Amino acid sequence: MGLVAALVRSSFLVDAVYAESGREHGLTPQQGKLLCVLMAQPYGMSELSGMLRLAKSSLTGLVDRTENNGLVRREADPRDSRAVQVALTPKGARLADRFYTEACGRIERLADGLDPREQESLAELLGRVVLDNNVPVVFVEPESGPARP
Repeated sequence: MGLVAALVRSSFLVDAVYAESGREHGLTPQQGKLLCVLMAQPYGMSELSGMLRLAKSSLTGLVDRTENNGLVRREADPRDSRAVQVALTPKGARLADRFYTEACGRIERLADGLDPREQESLAELLGRVVLDNNVPVVFVEPESGPARP
Protein backbone atom coordinates (compact mmCIF):
# COMPACT_ATOMS: atom_id res chain seq x y z
CA MET A 1 0.00 0.00 0.00
CA GLY A 2 1.31 3.43 -0.89
CA LEU A 3 1.74 6.40 1.44
CA VAL A 4 -1.32 8.31 0.24
CA ALA A 5 -3.64 5.32 0.49
CA ALA A 6 -2.24 4.41 3.92
CA LEU A 7 -2.72 7.93 5.30
CA VAL A 8 -6.22 8.33 3.85
CA ARG A 9 -7.36 4.90 4.97
CA SER A 10 -5.91 5.43 8.45
CA SER A 11 -7.83 8.70 8.66
CA PHE A 12 -11.04 6.83 7.84
CA LEU A 13 -10.14 4.23 10.47
CA VAL A 14 -9.68 6.82 13.22
CA ASP A 15 -12.87 8.62 12.14
CA ALA A 16 -14.74 5.31 12.44
CA VAL A 17 -13.44 4.88 15.99
CA TYR A 18 -14.66 8.39 16.87
CA ALA A 19 -18.06 7.61 15.37
CA GLU A 20 -18.40 4.28 17.19
CA SER A 21 -17.20 5.64 20.53
CA GLY A 22 -19.38 8.71 20.10
CA ARG A 23 -22.52 6.67 19.42
CA GLU A 24 -21.95 4.73 22.63
CA HIS A 25 -21.80 8.02 24.56
CA GLY A 26 -24.64 9.78 22.69
CA LEU A 27 -22.25 12.04 20.75
CA THR A 28 -21.73 12.76 17.11
CA PRO A 29 -18.11 12.43 15.94
CA GLN A 30 -17.93 16.22 15.72
CA GLN A 31 -19.17 16.61 19.30
CA GLY A 32 -16.59 14.06 20.45
CA LYS A 33 -13.84 16.03 18.74
CA LEU A 34 -15.10 19.28 20.26
CA LEU A 35 -15.12 17.80 23.77
CA CYS A 36 -11.61 16.39 23.34
CA VAL A 37 -10.29 19.77 22.15
CA LEU A 38 -11.90 21.54 25.12
CA MET A 39 -10.37 19.12 27.63
CA ALA A 40 -7.15 21.13 27.51
CA GLN A 41 -8.76 24.55 28.03
CA PRO A 42 -11.57 26.81 26.84
CA TYR A 43 -11.15 28.26 23.36
CA GLY A 44 -12.66 31.13 21.41
CA MET A 45 -14.88 30.45 18.43
CA SER A 46 -12.23 31.59 15.93
CA GLU A 47 -9.64 29.27 17.48
CA LEU A 48 -12.08 26.37 17.46
CA SER A 49 -13.02 27.05 13.86
CA GLY A 50 -9.38 26.72 12.83
CA MET A 51 -8.65 23.71 15.03
CA LEU A 52 -11.69 21.75 13.94
CA ARG A 53 -11.52 23.06 10.36
CA LEU A 54 -15.15 24.10 10.38
CA ALA A 55 -16.80 27.15 8.89
CA LYS A 56 -17.98 29.54 11.58
CA SER A 57 -21.64 28.82 10.81
CA SER A 58 -21.07 25.07 11.13
CA LEU A 59 -19.16 25.56 14.37
CA THR A 60 -21.93 27.76 15.77
CA GLY A 61 -24.46 24.99 15.10
CA LEU A 62 -22.18 22.38 16.67
CA VAL A 63 -21.63 24.50 19.78
CA ASP A 64 -25.37 25.30 19.99
CA ARG A 65 -26.33 21.61 19.90
CA THR A 66 -23.63 20.64 22.38
CA GLU A 67 -24.61 23.51 24.67
CA ASN A 68 -28.29 22.45 24.49
CA ASN A 69 -27.17 19.04 25.76
CA GLY A 70 -25.52 20.72 28.76
CA LEU A 71 -21.98 19.70 27.76
CA VAL A 72 -20.43 23.09 26.98
CA ARG A 73 -21.11 26.68 27.89
CA ARG A 74 -20.21 30.01 26.39
CA GLU A 75 -18.40 32.40 28.72
CA ALA A 76 -16.86 35.83 28.40
CA ASP A 77 -13.35 35.85 26.95
CA PRO A 78 -11.09 37.44 29.58
CA ARG A 79 -8.85 38.83 26.80
CA ASP A 80 -11.62 40.38 24.68
CA SER A 81 -14.90 41.66 26.11
CA ARG A 82 -16.57 41.36 22.68
CA ALA A 83 -15.78 37.66 22.30
CA VAL A 84 -16.83 34.43 23.97
CA GLN A 85 -14.99 31.26 24.79
CA VAL A 86 -16.44 27.77 24.79
CA ALA A 87 -15.74 25.67 27.88
CA LEU A 88 -16.80 22.29 29.17
CA THR A 89 -19.47 22.14 31.83
CA PRO A 90 -18.91 19.69 34.71
CA LYS A 91 -21.26 17.26 32.93
CA GLY A 92 -19.32 17.80 29.68
CA ALA A 93 -15.98 17.25 31.42
CA ARG A 94 -17.16 13.92 32.85
CA LEU A 95 -18.50 12.78 29.48
CA ALA A 96 -15.37 14.02 27.69
CA ASP A 97 -13.21 11.99 30.08
CA ARG A 98 -15.23 8.81 29.46
CA PHE A 99 -15.31 9.36 25.69
CA TYR A 100 -11.60 10.24 25.61
CA THR A 101 -10.61 7.14 27.60
CA GLU A 102 -12.71 4.88 25.39
CA ALA A 103 -11.52 6.44 22.11
CA CYS A 104 -7.85 6.34 23.20
CA GLY A 105 -8.11 2.67 24.08
CA ARG A 106 -9.71 1.81 20.76
CA ILE A 107 -7.25 3.86 18.75
CA GLU A 108 -4.31 2.34 20.59
CA ARG A 109 -5.64 -1.17 19.86
CA LEU A 110 -5.58 -0.38 16.13
CA ALA A 111 -1.80 -0.94 16.27
CA ASP A 112 -1.93 -4.20 18.25
CA GLY A 113 -0.47 -6.05 15.26
CA LEU A 114 2.77 -4.07 15.60
CA ASP A 115 5.47 -4.83 18.12
CA PRO A 116 6.38 -2.05 20.60
CA ARG A 117 9.34 -0.87 18.50
CA GLU A 118 7.18 -0.63 15.38
CA GLN A 119 4.54 1.27 17.33
CA GLU A 120 7.20 3.71 18.53
CA SER A 121 8.49 4.17 14.97
CA LEU A 122 4.97 4.73 13.65
CA ALA A 123 4.29 7.32 16.35
CA GLU A 124 7.57 9.10 15.62
CA LEU A 125 6.97 9.22 11.87
CA LEU A 126 3.35 10.33 12.15
CA GLY A 127 4.39 12.88 14.78
CA ARG A 128 6.88 14.37 12.33
CA VAL A 129 4.21 14.58 9.61
CA VAL A 130 1.86 16.33 12.05
CA LEU A 131 4.52 18.79 13.26
CA ASP A 132 5.83 19.49 9.75
CA ASN A 133 2.28 20.45 8.73
CA ASN A 134 1.63 22.63 11.80
CA VAL A 135 -1.42 20.65 12.90
CA PRO A 136 -2.84 22.35 16.01
CA VAL A 137 -2.92 20.46 19.30
CA VAL A 138 -6.41 19.02 19.16
CA PHE A 139 -5.97 15.97 21.34
CA VAL A 140 -4.33 15.64 24.74
CA GLU A 141 -1.53 13.07 24.90
CA PRO A 142 -2.91 9.87 26.50
CA GLU A 143 0.29 9.32 28.53
CA SER A 144 -0.12 12.62 30.35
CA GLY A 145 -3.85 12.19 30.81
CA PRO A 146 -6.51 14.74 30.07
CA ALA A 147 -6.31 18.21 31.56
CA ARG A 148 -9.14 18.97 33.93
CA PRO A 149 -11.00 22.27 33.48
